[in-house]
Parts: sequence; structure tokens; C-alpha cells
Amino acid sequence: MDTQALTQRFNEVLADLGLECIGVEFTPSHGQSTLRVYVDLLDKSGAVEGERREIGIEDCETASRELSALLDVEDPVPGHYVLEVSSPGIDRPLFTAAQFAKVNGQEVKLLLKAPLEGRRRLRGKLISVEGEYISLEAEGKTFEFDHALVESARVVPDWVALGYAPQPKRGGGKAPAKQ
Repeated sequence: MDTQALTQRFNEVLADLGLECIGVEFTPSHGQSTLRVYVDLLDKSGAVEGERREIGIEDCETASRELSALLDVEDPVPGHYVLEVSSPGIDRPLFTAAQFAKVNGQEVKLLLKAPLEGRRRLRGKLISVEGEYISLEAEGKTFEFDHALVESARVVPDWVALGYAPQPKRGGGKAPAKQ
């Protein structure tokens, strides 16, 4: 199954809803396979000037209904499967080089299709994206590779910046002595 073609077809349907398909994952199984579709807002601006709107469960439900109808008619996925429509979340998956470029400077973790310098799993800071060419700083080294080598990738959330983890202590982490 060509997930890129499926993503493109889903985008044709979702654009009228103000949504876009950022990627598709298909997990085959003997019992019941899963077709996971990640959707996001086409335009992130909100109704009030300066306000940003995030994708909500209602958007996912609407997309699910539309995509389910499309899949029933066109039947591009073989066998039995469950359709899951999800927002990308804070650990957003990265499907294209353009999506990598949008998170330049952030930490990402990825799985490569083939080893690069003996490693298939990498986690590090995204240094640059030029066309399809990606540079990643990990473990004190710079890894450079073509996007075609990426099997899967996700953004690593900065829990401190998001306010979900305590700020690191300054001055070596020692508490002041009691007097």
C-alpha cells in the first residue's frame, strides 16, 4: 500500500474541512490491522485575532467520518482494519523532509531503514534540513543523511518548556545550607 498516495488522496477530502493529513501509518496484523491517520489544521489562526486554535477531538471525529466514507467507496486498503484518526500530539510524528524543516533546532528521535555509522536509532538535535538532506547532532557527532533513509521519526517534547517538568536547579543543584 502506498501511504504517500493515500495521504495525498486524504488531503483532497480534508482540505474542505480546513484540515490536512500530515501522514498515514499502516500496521498490519493477522487479526485486525490498524490504519492510523494523523490530521492537523490547515490554518492555525483562530477566530479572535492573535489567538491560535489547536486541533480538537471534534476535528478528528469529523475527519474520521469523511475518511471512513471515502475508504468505504474507494477501498484502497486490503483486508480488515480499524481506522484511527488522531492529532499529531506534542510528540508529533515526522513524515516528510518539509515537516523536519518545521521543527529545525528541536530534539527528534528516529529509526533509520539501514544503519548509519552502525546505528539505526538516533536521538538528537535537528541541525538543518536542505531539500531532502537532514543533519542531526547526536552523541557529540553530526549525522547527515537523506530523508529516504528515515523509517520513522518523532519530535521529543521539551517537558520543561511545556511546563510539565520542574525547571533545573541553578548552581549545581545543591540546596542552601540551613542556619
